[in-house]
Formats: sequence, C-alpha cells, structure tokens
Amino acid sequence: MSIFIDSDTRLVVQGITGRDGSFHTRQMMEYGTQVVAGVTPGKGGQTFEGPGGRTAPIFNSMDEAVAETGANTSVIYVPPAFAADAVLEAADSGVTFVVAITEGVPVLDMARAHAFARDKGVRVLGPNCPGLISPGKSKVGILPAQIVTEGPIGVVSRSGTLTYEAVFQLTNVGLGQTTCVGIGGDPLIGTNFIDCLKAFQADPDTTAVVMIGEIGGTDEQEAAAFVKEHMTKPVVGFIAGQTAPPGRRMGHAGAIISGSAGTAEEKMKAFADNGIAVAKRPADIVGLIQDAIA
Repeated sequence: MSIFIDSDTRLVVQGITGRDGSFHTRQMMEYGTQVVAGVTPGKGGQTFEGPGGRTAPIFNSMDEAVAETGANTSVIYVPPAFAADAVLEAADSGVTFVVAITEGVPVLDMARAHAFARDKGVRVLGPNCPGLISPGKSKVGILPAQIVTEGPIGVVSRSGTLTYEAVFQLTNVGLGQTTCVGIGGDPLIGTNFIDCLKAFQADPDTTAVVMIGEIGGTDEQEAAAFVKEHMTKPVVGFIAGQTAPPGRRMGHAGAIISGSAGTAEEKMKAFADNGIAVAKRPADIVGLIQDAIA
C-alpha cells in the first residue's frame, strides 16, 4: 500500500501552464500519475500536451476542474503571492488533499489557508515542500522518480535534498519505499511528522520508517514522543544542521534555533530517549534500517 496518494489519485495541477508547473506535470505524467486536469485562470478550454500523447484539459477554476474530472488531489505551482489563495480555492473545490510546492508564501496567508482547509477536512502538504511519491503508484510534486523503488520503508523528511539522499541510499541496497513524503521546512506547515507517522503505522506494507528532521522548533521532539507511545514499527532518525551555529538560519525558514529546544543535540537526545535509532551521518541511515528490520 502507501500513504496519502496511490494509483487512484486523480490530480489537478494549479499553475499547469507556468514554467515549473508544465515541467513537473510532464514528469508526473511520465511516471504514470493520473493528471486529469490543469488550472490556469484565463486559459480555460486549452489542452496541456504531455509526453507520449498524454493530455489534460485546462480549466479557469478549481470548481470547474473538479466537477468535470472527479479530481481528488491538487498540486500547486503558482507564485508565492497567489499560493495561499490557490490552497483556499482547492480546499473549497471538493478535493481532499492539496500539495503546495511553492516556497516563500507569507506565513499569515498560509495560516488562514490552513485554518480554512482544516475546517473543510482537507489535508494540506507544505508549503515549501517537494511533495511525495508512492513508488509504482503515483508521484505528486518534484521528487525525482528515478531514485525510488517499491518496497517496505516509509520516509518522511523536512529536508528535500536529504530526502533524495536517503531514498537513493535505500534504493541502492534494495530497500524500496512505500511512500516518501517531504513535509516542508516552513514554520507553519499543513502535514507534520506525527501525521505521517500515524499513516505509516496504519499502513500494513510499511515495516520501518526513516524520519529526517532539522534544527529549529520542537516538531521532532513531539514526533519522538509519539513514536514511543504509539509506534510498533522501528523508526530511524537523522537531524540535519548538527554543526549550525546558534541563531543561524540554515536554508529553511523554520530551521532557526531559539534557546536549547531547537538544537540538533536536543533533538538527537529526544530521538534516542524515545527508542529511535539515531544516524549521526546520512550514510548511517541504511545500516540502521537494515539492523532494525533484520
């Protein structure tokens, strides 16, 4: 199985005619994702030409796209100033899952969008995330499909590039993945570690989980406590930013240390105290997973 997306995912691409939207739509189509529609205001009635003769109709609004195609998922590739409105429009259209790839979205705008989506019962992943991929089933976002393979390991990460590194290493030793999820590095995101851990725990095909965190905030500590209380499957953890000086922002808006709670040392200690095997380097992840499932 998988979490959040599968072969039944019917995807609408918001911003399908833009540079990033069109490029990644072709990548998703090529992987086999059911891209059933695109949305670009003012370009309704046109057709998106994908690889291998695949096409998708373009609509002016999400309401039209969902009504015409029965889409259940949306992915957003629109500029930061309009991304939160795109989330609002998607959440109001009838889809149940929205993946916001856009980075640089104003936090206040996203706070309103997240609240609206929650009220509608719509899951949001992101913003500022690479999306997710369920190998052999569906890809929504920008994760490179060539590094994944089907298998029993779940992956959840705040860091896009470290997600790729961990997945590449797992694939190289024959450890495929059920789903790889990049939750994003903004201070305010829709789907967090615990949401993903719950889903992996409930997924019968996931036997172990890799969780990659970063400095800043306390999400990793809260996830570690959840693992101890609720997870029966082994979890291997890694924290990026172990050499970051105090107060230094390391790439992501959420990766800034305030006090001791956000340090790599505190997070790694929380992992160890709650039964999570801790990798000191990304290269250690594979060995720890192999030990955990042996």
